[in-house]
Amino acid sequence: MGRLLPKLINGSIAGLVGVTCVFPIDLVKTRLQNQRDGAVKVYNNMFDCAVKTFRNEGFFGMYRGSGVNLLLITPEKIIKLVGNDFFRHHLTNKQTGKLTFGREVLAGAGAGSCQVVITTPMELLKIQLQDAGRSKATLASDGSSAIATQTRPLTATALTMQLLKEKGIVGLYKGSCATLLRDITFSAIYFPLFAHLNALGKRRNSGDTAVFYVTLGAGIVAGGTSSFLVTPLDVVKTRLQLINHGKGEDRYKGIADCFVKLFKSEGVFAFYKGGFCRVMVVAPLFGIAQVVYYLGIGEKVVSYF
Repeated sequence: MGRLLPKLINGSIAGLVGVTCVFPIDLVKTRLQNQRDGAVKVYNNMFDCAVKTFRNEGFFGMYRGSGVNLLLITPEKIIKLVGNDFFRHHLTNKQTGKLTFGREVLAGAGAGSCQVVITTPMELLKIQLQDAGRSKATLASDGSSAIATQTRPLTATALTMQLLKEKGIVGLYKGSCATLLRDITFSAIYFPLFAHLNALGKRRNSGDTAVFYVTLGAGIVAGGTSSFLVTPLDVVKTRLQLINHGKGEDRYKGIADCFVKLFKSEGVFAFYKGGFCRVMVVAPLFGIAQVVYYLGIGEKVVSYF
């Protein structure tokens, strides 16, 4: 527990600071990923989306849905960190004290699978709130979505209560399989890649710990690389979790159906919509996390008690 608590504090601080810093970019990513080719086009590119969002919805509009992330980012980070440490500990060879690359990947995948219990409802709610500005401009004329036709501003609480009332707890886990697929793949790539990149750099005072800039760089490179590689899975997850659909936008029956329809109607490049935005979100998040860990904020907090 002595080693775990500082990690949890560091992860929580990193998550809260990271979300605050990069959330507007994440909002742009979501809106670009949900915009269909051939349907009503609201945004031309990342810059155009950011400008129009700020102009139409103001500064706070850029943070639409951030409350959900700020509320749930701490338990999500706790589950991911504890899960990764748990699997690495149990998969490490007790005789040699070493963890093979294959087992590193397995440990990361295990951590990714554990966090889905928080990630799925967090992202489901966040996506609806983030996409509200875009979907408002492209709502289907048939008014088939009860949530979409509400005149009052959409809130996370109202959406949560409506989903629970209409579909029960299952309603909050729409797109859970796609989320699971994305998070397992991301963690399976990120954790081993970061560990190996971090091990290649200069050590601090001839010890086992890497110097600050090596750890920072490893976090940014590993986070950015992993996020870009799983962008197709993130696009599919975002499409599947969307509740309100604009005029002419496809509905999907599942992961396979989404992949097929997306490829047929929009081509292979559609799988990388918002990919640059995603890298700009995830890479700084993990860079910030490494700064927090390097400064040892969690350790300093625990030392006072």
